[in-house]
Amino acid sequence: MKLEIGNIFVKDVRFGERTEVKDNIVYINKAELLDAIADKRLHYRDIHIVRPGESVRLCPVKDVLEPRVKVEGPGNVFPGILGASTIVGQGRTHVLKGMAVITVGHIVGFQEGIIDMTGPGAEYTPFSQTINLVIDCEKAGDINQHEHEEAVRLAGLKATRYVAEAARDVVPDEIITYETKPIPQQFDEYPDLPKVAYVYMLQSQGLLHDTYVYGVDAKKILPTFMFPTEVMDGAIVSGNCVSACDKNTTYHHLNNPIIHDLYEHHGKDLNFIGVVITNENVTLADKVLSSDFCAKLVQYLGVDGVIINEEGFGNPDTDLIMNCKKIENLGIKTVLITDEYAGRDGASQSLADADKLADAVVSVGNANQLIVLPPMDKVIGFDEAANVIAGGFANSKKEDGSVEVEIQSIIGATNELGFNRMGAIGK
Repeated sequence: MKLEIGNIFVKDVRFGERTEVKDNIVYINKAELLDAIADKRLHYRDIHIVRPGESVRLCPVKDVLEPRVKVEGPGNVFPGILGASTIVGQGRTHVLKGMAVITVGHIVGFQEGIIDMTGPGAEYTPFSQTINLVIDCEKAGDINQHEHEEAVRLAGLKATRYVAEAARDVVPDEIITYETKPIPQQFDEYPDLPKVAYVYMLQSQGLLHDTYVYGVDAKKILPTFMFPTEVMDGAIVSGNCVSACDKNTTYHHLNNPIIHDLYEHHGKDLNFIGVVITNENVTLADKVLSSDFCAKLVQYLGVDGVIINEEGFGNPDTDLIMNCKKIENLGIKTVLITDEYAGRDGASQSLADADKLADAVVSVGNANQLIVLPPMDKVIGFDEAANVIAGGFANSKKEDGSVEVEIQSIIGATNELGFNRMGAIGK
């Protein structure tokens, strides 16, 4: 499967009379956008454009997305949600690189996050560096939490689709080609290089802790194969309202750095065979079943090693270690990527589960690290949420507008795909 990604580097985003991309500036007709995302379950407080360096705080953040449009090949971006569940990942997709669509507003009240566009908090999130189209919304009427989550998730996806459509006929600034061949061809092409696969763990604990694969709730799937390029076309969508630091937003999925780095090394020092997606369920029986199937699929691929990333912490630590143990016991080497919850002093046990076979672990930082975020000139959303979101506590928001929280509260601070600036060095 071969996919061309056509990147259009965005210099600025502005409101205008028509939605278009001109001279690398994205113009958006606000009224048309509001029509495109209309939903009787939501009230839109406003739509904002915020830029890197501005004194702006976004809180609480639901999801972050990147505008992409399919211009060649089957299907459409975000298949199974915005259109049929057609297999994607081939042809050409245009990307508005350097901007993001962000949904803001109360969802469940305690597990959304903060994005500061300047100050010390901006150093912990990649989305302080993107030009952001921010949709500030709240529920309209008496709907339950699941309906509320769905409505906001769809608003972000529809807004992203609307904006991305403007890039359809634009000539990209660069085109990057990604290709994964059928397994026999992949083996034959680089017979002397170690064969490596990627085990992609997806949050699927229910109660607004979900991820969608071609529109299907991931807790309803068994582990399966996926071409890496399918991910770039939005086959995986975030439905999570989990701790902000290590939730994979839809933007993270679209730009998964593990996949990109494996492609970068493919044919040089390793042979990237493909992706196995698996879930993170709640019950022990489901964890055993999924990890059994995951190990079986990895064995079937005939690879020498795998990279495994976790999403979340605590309960999913068990899924991570189960996957590690069962794959290692098949004689296949593993490298794990996770964050740590080691207490504010860094002295506590980092993971809820561990095993001696997990002897190659990449840490992306300690989520319990405490930080003070200074006041911003403008808040989009409700920064009172800092008192109740994961990583916050009573009186996190101070009278002067500053916020004291663990970096757990910052979107992407310890992202377990490695999409961050954090890490740890063992001695």
